[in-house]
Amino acid sequence: MESQWGDGASVDLDDTRLETLSPEPLLTRDYETRPALVYERLRQQHGPVAPVDLLGVPAWLVLGYRESLQVLQDDDGWPKGLENWRARSEGRVPADWPLGPSLEVNHILIQGGAGYRPLRTAWDVALKPFQDARHPQAKRLKAAVTAYADELITLIGQGGKTGVADLSAQFSRPLPLMVASHLLGFPGSQGDDALMDMWRVLDAGPDAEAALERLLATLAELAALKLQKPGDDFPSYLLAAHPDLSLDHLARELFMLLGMTSDHVGILISNTVVEVISGEGSVRASLSAGMVRETMNRVVMRKPPLVNFVPRFAARDTPLGDYTIRAGDPVWVSPGAAHADPLFADHVASGTAISTRAHLSWGAGPRQCPARELASTVAAAGVGRLFERFDHLDLALPADQLPWRSSPFMRGLRSLPVRYELASAPPPRPWAEEPAPGVAEEVLPDPTARQRSSLWRYLTGLIRGGR
Repeated sequence: MESQWGDGASVDLDDTRLETLSPEPLLTRDYETRPALVYERLRQQHGPVAPVDLLGVPAWLVLGYRESLQVLQDDDGWPKGLENWRARSEGRVPADWPLGPSLEVNHILIQGGAGYRPLRTAWDVALKPFQDARHPQAKRLKAAVTAYADELITLIGQGGKTGVADLSAQFSRPLPLMVASHLLGFPGSQGDDALMDMWRVLDAGPDAEAALERLLATLAELAALKLQKPGDDFPSYLLAAHPDLSLDHLARELFMLLGMTSDHVGILISNTVVEVISGEGSVRASLSAGMVRETMNRVVMRKPPLVNFVPRFAARDTPLGDYTIRAGDPVWVSPGAAHADPLFADHVASGTAISTRAHLSWGAGPRQCPARELASTVAAAGVGRLFERFDHLDLALPADQLPWRSSPFMRGLRSLPVRYELASAPPPRPWAEEPAPGVAEEVLPDPTARQRSSLWRYLTGLIRGGR
């Protein structure tokens, strides 16, 4: 069985094995600055599936939209779970592989096998009150998002009614972390230290390992508290839906919710703000018409926050693209590359305010992100409130000079410097006219406790430092 590569060479698919190839490294300087060019070069050389080197470990990267759907929609043929990784079972994955720690924390995003289905069912049950607009918890969540957004914007305004701010550090990143703290049911502002540790883990700096240990310990303490005294929050609902979860396992699930919603949502907020500020008139029109979700759909097609999904593994030797993927080979689906696939991109109308929902930013198939509606709601409410509170927002740098940070999984802005002018009077909050039961109650921590928290000291320092 033969297939032609883009450069005219041919390869016998029955003899090609990942471990015998010499793939080029994926995570290069080019990838960090211009990943689209890297994806296109790989597509030209290999077709819709390419062998790559991930920090010393070979893997298959799925570049094609059609092939991505083929993998994502077939959970039996392409299961998750590190136990399915042949090279790892054979001891060919280095113990100090940099990506190992992030994949070894076994939670719903990573887990395969028989334990996944009951866990996913419990996640769906626990998230439903916050994702279904008919539930009072969902109304309280939107109220909390707006209240936290107002709190952050007011803090920015302490630097003056007009000025310069880094909306990434001062708004987009802290907002979803604060909302996640609300979902997890941290008492008062006690979760702020955990939020700062989550930041350190996501930034993968020298103190990330120690921060991860502290964070998992804090989440285990929170899990024990919810077991003794359940509340109106996600961990309590998850325990009720899956009583067999150990405290250690529950802590890992809370870590996943905290990490995924915070970084993914923060990047989505920043990217949407840039799209609105620097985009065409149709983008601004869609936002003013209240169509924030559609604007976000356009953003995630062009710049998905999650550029590569965690690996799946071939259950058996399976043709994919121009190769045969051997049983146990790791396969990384790349929505960032799939959205640039001409088979998909050429069918997306670039000049309309109504965009396709066929993007892969939340995955596809039976393992599509369980928190996608929650994340979209938080991002849309945050972006909407931002443009209600500011009369003017302009980029302080040209859009093509904004600094980006890339990882094997995520890609987002390192900073988002803007010039701003606050509105003279804050518009009323959305629930002010028609309060639902419990929605108008106070959602913010005690102001004195907030001022003492590590998160608030950090954010206040950004203003005092003029950064």
